[in-house]
Amino acid sequence: MKLSARAQRLQPSATLTITAKAKALKSQGVDVIGFGAGEPDFDSPDHVKEEAIRAINKGMTKYTGVGGIDELKDAIIYRLKEDHNLEYEKSEIIASVGAKHTLYNIMQVLFDSGDEVIVPAPYWVSYPEQIRLAEATPVILDTKEAEGFKILPDDLRAHINSKTKALILNYPSNPTGATYNEEELRAIVDVAMDAGLIIISDEIYEKIVYNGIKHIPVASLGEDIKKSTILVNGVSKTYSMTGWRIGYAAGDKEVISAMSKLQGQSTSNPTSISQWAAIAAFTGDHQVIEDRTKEFEQRKNYIVEKLNDIPEIYCFDPQGAFYVFPNVSGYYGKEYNGKVIKDSLDFTEFVLDEAKVAVVPGVAFGSDDHVRISYATSMDDIVEGINRITEAVKKLS
Repeated sequence: MKLSARAQRLQPSATLTITAKAKALKSQGVDVIGFGAGEPDFDSPDHVKEEAIRAINKGMTKYTGVGGIDELKDAIIYRLKEDHNLEYEKSEIIASVGAKHTLYNIMQVLFDSGDEVIVPAPYWVSYPEQIRLAEATPVILDTKEAEGFKILPDDLRAHINSKTKALILNYPSNPTGATYNEEELRAIVDVAMDAGLIIISDEIYEKIVYNGIKHIPVASLGEDIKKSTILVNGVSKTYSMTGWRIGYAAGDKEVISAMSKLQGQSTSNPTSISQWAAIAAFTGDHQVIEDRTKEFEQRKNYIVEKLNDIPEIYCFDPQGAFYVFPNVSGYYGKEYNGKVIKDSLDFTEFVLDEAKVAVVPGVAFGSDDHVRISYATSMDDIVEGINRITEAVKKLS
């Protein structure tokens, strides 16, 4: 059978690929430490699991409304009001099968062939591919490590033309962990608003922030800005509920309605049981979230210090999420056993083969000078994994 041109253009997710490779090696008995996973190592909170069991026992296992049950929409509305004083109606909320599905739906209903969408790099691996699936064009805006991987207003302005329809923001960022204070965010948003852009704001890591930083949603910056913003979030990262597959969008009701129509012809509703579990997550005690964030911060502090102690590696100190994005280009041009390290793919293969440590090549995120390391794993694995990398790179010359 001949695949469609669309399918032939698709690139596999680098993060899922490296995670699968590490798991395959482990299944063969190889002692591999995996730093590829984009999910917390903590279990879902007990009260969330208990609510799912209650839902099953109560027979809440049937189809629901395409965009989620009213109780879930109410819980999302409550969370947005409680955390950020943002007010939405149920017609402005849709629940989907994870935030990735939410973003896919947004791209499909907003973009056409000829549209351009600005994507700051380093970027989450799926943004460009999802834009291309909508037959639009991703326009990559390269941010600079020396400037904290943040968009500068003049750089954004220079990437806007008559075809530009939207800007994607992701903060705290996957993969860099960079985020914005209110002044920085307003400067970017003012440029986008002057150009009449839609802002797609992926805030899935909003509660995993460090050093007393407060997350500020784009939509909270003003009513006009809110009308031009589609806010994306979910339960995966904050509540350690990756497998439950619940994401949501909050925004213009016409966009939400179009997303619902599309979802009705593809997946229909997200899993009914997961919806009830998500309600418990949104409305339950958040102390566990604060405790886990503190633990992430301890891991982050350790891994940043140890990576910066390695010659030829520089590691930016993230303000959120659970990734570091060290610059390893100082080792490019060096070799081991006759093979020259030319790029992030070569470096990734080297540390997997030589150190039995799985990291993700930065080229997948739009920055070939870096690799991504997830510290959503145990401190024991972090200590051992960084030790292995430290010893391995000593063999490069």
